[in-house]
Amino acid sequence: MTPSRAPHLTRRQLIGYTAAASMGAAIAATAARGAAGQAFGAPVVSAAAAPSAASFATPPASVAPKFRWWWPNGEVEIDEIVREVNQVADAGFGGLEIADVHHSVPKNLLDVKNFGWGSPRWLAAVEAALVAAEKRGITLDVTLGPSWPAALPNITPQSVEALTEVAHGLAEVPAGGRFNAALPEPVVAASAGVTEKILLKVHAAKILTKPTRGQIVLQRSSLVDLTNKVTNGSLDWTAPSGASDELWVLLAYWRRGSGQEAEGGPHTSPTAYVVDHFSQAGAQAVIDYWEANIVTPRVKDLLTRAGGSFFEDSLEIETHSTIWTRTLVEEFQKRMGYDLLPWLPVIIEQKEKYLYDFDDVKNMRVRDDYNQVLSDLYTENHLVPLRDWAHRLGLTYRVQAYGLEQDSIQQAGIVDIPETESLGAKNLDDYRVLASGRDIAGHTILSCEAAAFLGKAYNTTWTQVLNTLNETFAGGVNQTVLHGFPYATAPGLGWPGFAAFSPYYNNAVGYSEAWGPRTPNWAHARDISAFVARTQQVLQTGRARYDILFLRQKGWAQTGIGAPWATASGIPIGWTHGFLANSSLELPGAVMKNGRFAPDGGNYRVVILDIDRFRGNEATMSVAAATKLLAHAKAGLPVIFFGDWTNPEATGLRDASANQQVASLLAQVKALPTSTTALGNDDIPIALAALGIGRDVEHSSSMLKHIRRVDGKVDYYFLTNTRHNPPKDKLVLIDQDVWLTAESGDSIPYELDAWTGRITPVAHYRREGSRVRVRVRLAPAQSTIIVLAGRSYAGVTAPLVHVVETTATGARFAAGAGAGSGSGSAELVAEATGTYQATLSDGRTKTVTVKDLPAAIDLPSWQLELDDWQPVDPARIETKHVMHTIALDSLQPWNKIPGVVDASGIGVYKTTLTLDPASWKIGRVGIYLDLGQVIDTFKVWVNSELVAERDILDTRLDISAYARPGRNTVRVEVASTLINRLRVVNPTVYSSVGSQAYGLLGPVQVRPYGIARVI
Repeated sequence: MTPSRAPHLTRRQLIGYTAAASMGAAIAATAARGAAGQAFGAPVVSAAAAPSAASFATPPASVAPKFRWWWPNGEVEIDEIVREVNQVADAGFGGLEIADVHHSVPKNLLDVKNFGWGSPRWLAAVEAALVAAEKRGITLDVTLGPSWPAALPNITPQSVEALTEVAHGLAEVPAGGRFNAALPEPVVAASAGVTEKILLKVHAAKILTKPTRGQIVLQRSSLVDLTNKVTNGSLDWTAPSGASDELWVLLAYWRRGSGQEAEGGPHTSPTAYVVDHFSQAGAQAVIDYWEANIVTPRVKDLLTRAGGSFFEDSLEIETHSTIWTRTLVEEFQKRMGYDLLPWLPVIIEQKEKYLYDFDDVKNMRVRDDYNQVLSDLYTENHLVPLRDWAHRLGLTYRVQAYGLEQDSIQQAGIVDIPETESLGAKNLDDYRVLASGRDIAGHTILSCEAAAFLGKAYNTTWTQVLNTLNETFAGGVNQTVLHGFPYATAPGLGWPGFAAFSPYYNNAVGYSEAWGPRTPNWAHARDISAFVARTQQVLQTGRARYDILFLRQKGWAQTGIGAPWATASGIPIGWTHGFLANSSLELPGAVMKNGRFAPDGGNYRVVILDIDRFRGNEATMSVAAATKLLAHAKAGLPVIFFGDWTNPEATGLRDASANQQVASLLAQVKALPTSTTALGNDDIPIALAALGIGRDVEHSSSMLKHIRRVDGKVDYYFLTNTRHNPPKDKLVLIDQDVWLTAESGDSIPYELDAWTGRITPVAHYRREGSRVRVRVRLAPAQSTIIVLAGRSYAGVTAPLVHVVETTATGARFAAGAGAGSGSGSAELVAEATGTYQATLSDGRTKTVTVKDLPAAIDLPSWQLELDDWQPVDPARIETKHVMHTIALDSLQPWNKIPGVVDASGIGVYKTTLTLDPASWKIGRVGIYLDLGQVIDTFKVWVNSELVAERDILDTRLDISAYARPGRNTVRVEVASTLINRLRVVNPTVYSSVGSQAYGLLGPVQVRPYGIARVI
């Protein structure tokens, strides 16, 4: 064993390519590399342009959310493909991702011979989609294979380009016993299509302990290599003598094709088998197949003009034996400095479980080395060449680079657009892991496969989606790919059409959702897309900035293992954090500048060096990372040693020399005055205070979360009242003061309303140096955007005088203030009668009185006009509309109203509101319309004028600008999901889902608030 690696392609080389592509150095790097360097001339995924008044009101398609577009292979019609591109564009979404996903279609109904993935019909449909997308100004992404993982129909499991595995056979032999037979066959049968196996090695070892659960322990010193004793597939071997109850195990290791097929087939004829994701041959096979069969000159031209991405889903290598690649033994020796073959007993798996441990070694260290080599091979032989090929076509490369025990933090910086997924995220740190890889590499986008809820097809509400999206945004996501938009129909499916996972996914309701015109709540989709687009525009502006960097021992993603102190104690009071692995310290952006680490990628204040939470809480670090950490610490990077670092060792299986080297380097870091320790979670705030480290955002403990991005001298804060799988007692309104740090000392706050597109100066705030205090009020799952900028921002000029303190509910500038020269009036808002004070920024103090507020008005009675969506024929996809007119003396859900208990559709509620002119004095009394509970989305009209100031996640609307003294008409439109109708149309599948409560549920009340001018 040696203490160092000799990598075939170093991380610095890999990241150098990425840096050239993503940080503006592509031209110089290309010149240096000559013609061959064209592979790395990437389309730059740059930060979004800072919002202007115009672009925020009407955000570009480039920042709008996208859809995963499910196709039943090539069984599609060109006219329908074009129609669906237009439907998505008309609804304000920014793109589609073609994926052949059709778990809901009975396998025998798909004609893969004539209409499979890659067939002439499929290719013609892709061309039509590209043309339509370009015409509508949206992007079109294409999955690199039929589904996932990447697979090809021109290889077999025996091909050199195909994925392989090592399957083991075993026989137990008593001490002194003789084995004289054919080698034991693999305990896991080969997959269909696997026709050959090659013997890799034969071992025997003495069994020390054989527990009923857990790994069997082998005596490593007893291990014997019997490979050379094999003759014509048979072995004659006698185990050493010993006690009567002593056993030996004979292990035969066979390399064979994995036979894994693309998920959810059939897709092609012949069958598409998964390529080797760890070899150059596998990636080259993908490139060659596409170049020969798919990327025709016409398609190449369209792809280049479209400027979309090639996409790969998560790395779901589903072998039941041990993942392998043909060059693994040689690559392992080269990179880790020792032979992997003698360690095969502790590497082999069965159904993703290790079977054996050696008695005298840290077995997990060997497994870590094995996983690291696979991770590096995946990066070097798969991600890099496919990324560079995408660049040659003028495309970017978007990848969910996780699924195995791999360095996903590093890989998030290798690809152009890393992607996470909300379904697999166990907490917000699962998003932050990949966001950190993006940030430290200097990239812009973290995409998310969002809102894939199990069992929620046709019963997902937009409210649930927005709840999830605000969670992902708080974790660092800034591009949404919704799951999903299905093609209209497929063989054998009736109303309401084809959906990837319903109705026949394991005979149950599948993953959500079948978005599109088939669902009633699509009527409000454009409002949702605009909100998401405006939010993502802000979250793609500038660079992220965090407080703390947790340096963890593994770059694994989707584990749920994060930063417990931050989650429990730090985030609730405003701290932010990211994660890096050992490899991240070797990135070009990992430098110190102005007291901050990685200034162009996270801008962290302090590093907290954590022990290995994945492998027995060991204190380990690579020699290379420890060397880099020392250099950064000497340059001024504060370091907190978290946990027990008294005896650190090198990562993986290393010798005493490497362990001593790591211990020496970290001892030097510890000795610096900018380093300290924190043994437990409670010690972290003490350590931070001792180092003089503060946070950029401060507030009292709550469920508030935020992301800060900085663009020059402008700060963008996204704040949300969100949580991940919270207890019900935490679903509370946030109404509190929040201190925000500004890049510039003269910044003032503006609110960006992502629902209306309006930019408004904040009237009530306090500024102390570079910190600004604002009041934040957020309903559960709601979000807001606060920008700190100069007196003029995005065409809006803030008034010169503002409210600093007030005893009223709040303050605002009067309508029209801030649009001109900076003059404008401010007014206090109070929800109860009384006397209120205000301190102004020019030193004046004002006292005002709010009196004679009228009583609130209940609105219990409504007329409901319900458009009930039903199938024309359950065997067809067409929908008919049945109208119901219902007088309601009290509000109740549709499934409680006789005659419409099974209805899904769009309901329009109408009522009359009478305001007494003597008490509801416009200009002195404001008017809230509180709708109470609404399921799902809604729009409101007052006196036939649409109320623009609405947030789907907050059913309290200010209708002061729309209501008038006397008689007013109020109209509320509510759109539902489709599940209630499907429960009776297809009860075999959908009756397992409970009936949803739809509609305006209330109670609805009109409430006054007082207005008093103070400036």
